[in-house]
Amino acid sequence: MIDCKEYRRQMLADPTRSGEAALGHRETCAACRDFTLRLLKFEGRLARALQLPVAPQQAGLDAPPRENNVLPLRPRTTPGGPARHDRTRRSRFALAASVMLAAGIGGALWLGLPRSSLAGDVALHMAGEPDAWRQTDAPAPSAKLKAVLDAAGLRLRPEAGLVSYAESCEFHQHRVPHFVVQTDAGPMTAMVLIHDQVPREQRFEELGYRGVILPVPGHGSMAVLTKGGAVDTAAVERVAARLLAALDWNG
Repeated sequence: MIDCKEYRRQMLADPTRSGEAALGHRETCAACRDFTLRLLKFEGRLARALQLPVAPQQAGLDAPPRENNVLPLRPRTTPGGPARHDRTRRSRFALAASVMLAAGIGGALWLGLPRSSLAGDVALHMAGEPDAWRQTDAPAPSAKLKAVLDAAGLRLRPEAGLVSYAESCEFHQHRVPHFVVQTDAGPMTAMVLIHDQVPREQRFEELGYRGVILPVPGHGSMAVLTKGGAVDTAAVERVAARLLAALDWNG
C-alpha cells in the first residue's frame, strides 16, 4: 500500500493513473479522493483554457512557408511594411498574452478550487469499485444485502428489481449503503447518502459516469448512476424513482 505522498506524486505525474495500489489508497483516503477530483477538474479546465482560436493573420498563414515553425522576418521597407509589421507584432503579443493569461487562470483555479461536488465524490468513489458494474443474472446474497441495508435502517422491497451487488462503504466519513440493480439499460448503482442533503434533483456527468441525485426529505439523498454515456439521463431518472419508491425507512 502506498502512502499519501507517493499517491499524490503519481497523480501529478499522470492524473489518469489507475493501478491497483493507487486505487486501493484512494478508496481508503478521503483526502486523496478529494485531491484527485480537484486535480482532474483542474486538468480539464486548463485544457479548455488553452484551446485558443488563432486567426489566420496571427498564425502567419498569408506568409511564405515556414521552416521549423519559425516565422520569417518581414522587411520594414515593403509596401505598407511598418504598419503591417506592427500589426503582426501586436497580434503575436496578444496571442502570447492570451496563453500567459490562460496559464495564470489555470494556476488560480488550482490554488483556489472549491471543495469537490457531491456528484464528483460519488463518481470518484465508484471509480474504485469496478466489480459493481458486472452485468449478471445472479442476485447478491440475501444475507449480505440485508446486513448492508440494516446497518442504515433501510429495507428494499422486491419491486426494486434484481440486486446483484451490495456493500457498505466509507463515504464522507460515514458508512453508507450502495447496491447495484440490473436493468434493461444495464447495471445501475444506487448510493443512499443519509448524511448528505441536496435542495433539489441534480443531474450530473462526472469522470465517465452519468446520473442523478435525488433529495429524500428527512433522510438525506440518493444517487443513482450508470457508467458511460450509452444510457440517457431520463432512463437513469426512471430507475432512481423506482428505487426510491421501493425503499422503506426505519425511523
